[in-house]
Amino acid sequence: MSTSPVRPNDSAATNFDLLESESVPADDVEYTAIIAPYDDAPDECTIFPAGLSEDELLTTWLSAQEGSYVSLAEMA
Repeated sequence: MSTSPVRPNDSAATNFDLLESESVPADDVEYTAIIAPYDDAPDECTIFPAGLSEDELLTTWLSAQEGSYVSLAEMA
C-alpha cells in the first residue's frame, strides 16, 4: 500500500494499491485517484479500480471533498 498522500496539486492520476479486496488478493488490486481542483469549492478526490470498462466506472467509484479525509499516518 502506498503511504504517499495524494495532493490537490498532483497534475496526473496517481495509481496505488489500497486495502485488500475479498475477491482479489491485495497485490493484484490497483486503484486510480484523480484530484479535481475547484476555484469556488473544496477540491475533490475520486478513487476507482484501474482497468474498468466505461459501464463499470459509472457505479464503481468513491469521491470525497478536500477536508473530509485524512492520511493513514494521521490515524495511527
